[in-house]
Amino acid sequence: MSRIGKIPVKIPQGVKVAFVDETMVVEGPKGKLTQKYHPVVTFEQSAGEILVGRVNEEKQTRAFHGLYRNLLNNMVIGVSTGFTRGLQITGVGFRAEVKGKILVMNLGYSTEFMVGIPDDLTVAADPSGKVTITGIDKQRVGEFASQVRKLRLPEPYKGKGIRYDDETIRRKVGKSGVK
Repeated sequence: MSRIGKIPVKIPQGVKVAFVDETMVVEGPKGKLTQKYHPVVTFEQSAGEILVGRVNEEKQTRAFHGLYRNLLNNMVIGVSTGFTRGLQITGVGFRAEVKGKILVMNLGYSTEFMVGIPDDLTVAADPSGKVTITGIDKQRVGEFASQVRKLRLPEPYKGKGIRYDDETIRRKVGKSGVK
């Protein structure tokens, strides 16, 4: 058995899960998410939890077993509590602010970066350089955070750039003057 696939998915109060035409539909207080799934995976609903099973023991089927269990779990968490990803902007004069549905950032270049915020995500920027991205779809939150981070990757000498909150930058020693 797949170690991840055999763990039951807990369904909190207020979340509805349906499986229609090889599509998972999860609806909760924060919104609604859908995901297609492969027919080699089966779902068994019981009181407050869902067990994910599989039709056969082929290698690809075993991989789908754990994958769709985790996708379902992420959808349930997303519609009930949501996902958050934090970015830290470090550097002299580096700043970010939200203007409507546009994230405007000054990252040390001659022009400002303007990034359109997707409709299903919420972005908040602090004057201290912290940008918080929230949404119900874990993949969309992570992808948008990655795109913003790519605008100015953190450099190892002074630590300037955009990094994740939980990321540590290995600092390097710069040149030393030789006499």
